[in-house]
Order: sequence, then structure tokens, then C-alpha cells
Amino acid sequence: MEIDSEKTHERKQSDYSSLQDERFEIQKDMYRGQQYSQIYFVRLHLMRTLLYSLAPSWKPHLPVCKVLGLEEGKECIIVGTLFKHMKLKPCVLDEYSKERSVTPLVKPHNFMHPDDSLILEDESGRVKLGGSALSPPVYVTGVVVALHGKETSAGEFVVEDVLEAGLPPQLERPLDHLKEDKYVLLVSGLSIGSNSSNPLLFQLLVDHITGHVSDDEELGLAAQIVHVVIAGNSVEFPRKLLTGQNMASKDQSTLYEPIKELDIMLNQIAAGVSVDIMPGLNDPANFALPQQPLNRCLFPGSAPYNTFRSCTNPHSFDVDNIRFLGTSGQNIDDLDKYSEAESKLDFVERTLRWRHLAPTAPNTLGCYPFTDRDPFLIETCPHVYFVGNQDKYDSRLVKGSEGQLVRLICIPKFCETGVAVAVNLRNLECHTRSFNIQL
Repeated sequence: MEIDSEKTHERKQSDYSSLQDERFEIQKDMYRGQQYSQIYFVRLHLMRTLLYSLAPSWKPHLPVCKVLGLEEGKECIIVGTLFKHMKLKPCVLDEYSKERSVTPLVKPHNFMHPDDSLILEDESGRVKLGGSALSPPVYVTGVVVALHGKETSAGEFVVEDVLEAGLPPQLERPLDHLKEDKYVLLVSGLSIGSNSSNPLLFQLLVDHITGHVSDDEELGLAAQIVHVVIAGNSVEFPRKLLTGQNMASKDQSTLYEPIKELDIMLNQIAAGVSVDIMPGLNDPANFALPQQPLNRCLFPGSAPYNTFRSCTNPHSFDVDNIRFLGTSGQNIDDLDKYSEAESKLDFVERTLRWRHLAPTAPNTLGCYPFTDRDPFLIETCPHVYFVGNQDKYDSRLVKGSEGQLVRLICIPKFCETGVAVAVNLRNLECHTRSFNIQL
């Protein structure tokens, strides 16, 4: 008896490393009342050293001064940290003020105002900035820049040109052995437990990743997935249960249901391919960045697999020597509140050119008060830089002055769009994979 031999698909293999995550881990660090001034000092020290090295090739004829050493009418270069004075920026003290002043109406997602201004400060002092070369809507508090200009009689520094750090050095892409298509699948915003979540939609995603599909072409695509990243906001808990009071056993069981469902899903994925899960704003992790890995005890079914990894947010890793760097979206969402851009990708590109993942931390974005380092500095340029939990998918290829090539990706919320993003390790091209259920 003859049996038709069906074509078999074997999943492709890859090398994985996440040693870069060590800088985001808070291990022996303990909070002992330290202030946030130290992280600003470390940031300024490291970035100023870099900008000083770039200044001679930028403006070789100009001297570099400190703020305290400025002379009226003399052109020079100053390096410091920007502070953005915002008229509409929320202040916690306003809640306790006896006299409530009438403030202009503002959209809840953005606090920009035409009267916003920028100030540059270093250890010696601070100076107000003027001129059209530096646009307040573009910059935020915490960015370190070099400025060319001169001080006026009014004590204002009129900026004529701006030097940003630019893209950091990049490891060369290993083009010799990447001769076949391999994909890293990026997904975020599963929001299991929310009103908009659909278990059938999640199961479609799992079946696609694990190859439990009947279509031969789709099987071939699934076999090319070598790694999966879930970039934050995987679960959502019923708000009515989060009252801070003791819960009944029934409510505790209800609260755990989203985690249980997520574990079942991860168990299926980890059985076939390596998977990283990052914490997000809605996940059961610490609020301040860098968020620490979700506790493995939450995933009794997935944790035994060596292919399952609970990671930090931000998260940096290598797959076949292609470096990935990404966040669950808090850093970009915060930039959207305190600056302006045509698209979310513009914010993503700015953080890369400023060489800082979260410039608004700790001013408006919560972060741990590090005293000896700033883990959010981007020292090595990634090949892929992704941001999770965005409203829609977007992608862009950015080229640096030294030949750096970076794929920027905004990952949409899966529970709302049913869209995952596949990145080709061979050429950094990416495309969406959409899942839809029509009832």
C-alpha cells in the first residue's frame, strides 16, 4: 500500500543571548533614601565626555565653556542637561493648594503650551535658552546636548546650532552565515482578562507559532519563527477587585484567572520555540523602570521549560548576533505627553539619536534612583529597536552617519488589532501577521 509522503517542516534553529539585560537588573541595590540627583549627574558626566569628543570636528574654532563661564557676546559651545519649563505640567502640590487658579483646558494626553521654554544646566549653573535653532516642542527634560551660541545682555543664551549624541557605534551584522530567512515574532498588549480580549484570537496566534495549522504555506512560515517576544501588558485585572482591602477566596481566584490563562498559552509556545516575556504597565511587576522580570512562580506550567524566559523591561538580547533592544512602551508614551512629533516612530528615533531610552525618567517617568550608573544610556546601537503597546503598527529603517542600520518598530496592541510583527534576521525587513475571527 502506497502512502503519500507529506512535506515535513522542521523549525529553524538560532543562537540566543540576553547578557545585556544585566544592566537593567536591580540585584543588590537597595533604596536607602538616595535622591535622583545622582542619576542626572552620572548621565551628564558620561554624555558630556562623548559630546566633548565630538565638538572639535563639529565646531573646531569655538571654545567649550561651562554655564558659569559664559561671557556676553562671545560665541562658544556649552554642554549640559536640558530642563523644559512647562506651564501645563501637572504638579502634585496643586492638589493641596488652597487657592485653585483657573488653568486653560488641555488635552489629557499632552501638556504642551506655546509658552514652554528650555533651560540648560550643568554643575556650575543654569541659563535660559533662546533662538529658533532649538525647538521646545521637540525636546524634553533630561536630554544632554551641546549648544553653539552666545549670551545676550539679558542673560539669555541664543542658540545657533545643536549637536546631539547621534547613533552609537554598532556591531557589524553577520551577513556571511545568514543566508536563509529566520524570523523573530514580536507581539504586545495581549491584555488577557480585559473586556476586549478574545481567547480564540490568542489561540490562533499560538497555533500559528507552534505550527498547528493545515495550510502548507503557513506551516512553512511558522517553521521560520526562531524566537518570540511578548512586549508587556500581557494581562489585565478587574479594577473593581484592586481596592487595597483583603479579598475573599472567590475574588482571589478571579484575580488569578488571567495569569492562569497566560501560563497555558505560554506553555504551548515554549514547547516549540523560545519565548521572552517582558513586564508592562498593567502586569504584576514593579511600576518604576527598569521593570524586573515577572516572578516565575506565576507560570508553573511554562517555567520548567528552558525555552521560557521572564525578562526585564527594557529588554536587550541577541539572536544570531542580531541585537534587539525594546521596551513595553512607557518611555514613548511619556514622550508623547511632554513633546510633539508627527508619529510615534519619531519619538523612537529621537531616543536613539539622544542615546537614551528614557530621557524623561525620573522627571515624569518613574525609575529606580540609581547612584552609580544610568542603565538607560544606549552604548551600543541595536539592529532592531522595538516599542510595544502602540495604537498601530509602524516601521522605519534608520541610517547613521557611520553606516549604522536600525529597524525601528512600533508593535500594536494585539487584543485590539490582532496584529503581530515578524522581523527577518537576514535583511531586517519586517511585516505584520494578522489574525482575525469573523463570527
